[in-house]
Amino acid sequence: MSLKRIVPAIMLACAMSMMTGCAVNRTSANLSPGADLTAIKTAYVVKHDKDSHNVNEIIKAKLESEGYVVTTGPELPTPYKADMSVTYIDKWMWDITMYMLELTINFRDPKSNFPMATGNSLHTSLTRKSPEEMVVEVLTNIQSAPKK
Repeated sequence: MSLKRIVPAIMLACAMSMMTGCAVNRTSANLSPGADLTAIKTAYVVKHDKDSHNVNEIIKAKLESEGYVVTTGPELPTPYKADMSVTYIDKWMWDITMYMLELTINFRDPKSNFPMATGNSLHTSLTRKSPEEMVVEVLTNIQSAPKK
């Protein structure tokens, strides 16, 4: 085999191996034992201080579209005046543009702040989704998680 054929093949293999680590996505959802999400009618979405993307408003809008009565605001002392409080952690990454890398949403007992349900979604640059799509994905996974 001549060097003219080997060099392009090696360059192609190297280029392909560098691209494999960028296409990752992961989703998960868990319900705490005994959690009954069907009884929930009202929610309070806690906006964390460093949220500059208004993820709390996206979560609020999605929950309202599903029939919940939702309010949002800063963290308050427990108990919350709702059937559940909702907390979230959003992680953002820069890759030509800013995008949401990971979103974790927790449904919490409004009296004890104990997590009743948790959902997570992670999408790297090649599989990225909009913040609205990430919220929908996480909430859908929580609501369809098997009961324990």
